[in-house]
Amino acid sequence: MFDDADPLLSRLRALALSFPDAAEKISHGHPAFFTTKVFAYYGGSVKVDGVYRQHEHSVLVLVDPGERAALVADDRCYVPAYLGPYGWIGLDLTADTDWDEVEELLDASYRRTAGPRRVARLDSRRSPA
Repeated sequence: MFDDADPLLSRLRALALSFPDAAEKISHGHPAFFTTKVFAYYGGSVKVDGVYRQHEHSVLVLVDPGERAALVADDRCYVPAYLGPYGWIGLDLTADTDWDEVEELLDASYRRTAGPRRVARLDSRRSPA
């Protein structure tokens, strides 16, 4: 369901695996990035008129409920099948990808799933010396 040599996946993988204790596994045919819980998936689908449409080149992240409406209003974002009702959104990586934005979304999702010790490690790594 994915090409390991995909340059978008390679870029996403580098960002996701830079978080403390982050690892990758294949879940339901897609790369998933996790610590104890998954904080990002590469690829997803959306149900349109009863038919599932694949978004192979997208990232799925768990977002703050207060930010979800604004993100979903963006044409590049969608509510993914299965995970959407649980607070996840998908971001299409094929159209004008802002990788700083992708990193911010990964950071926010990581913070929601990684636990306080890992978040503290992340903050200590990213704070100025």
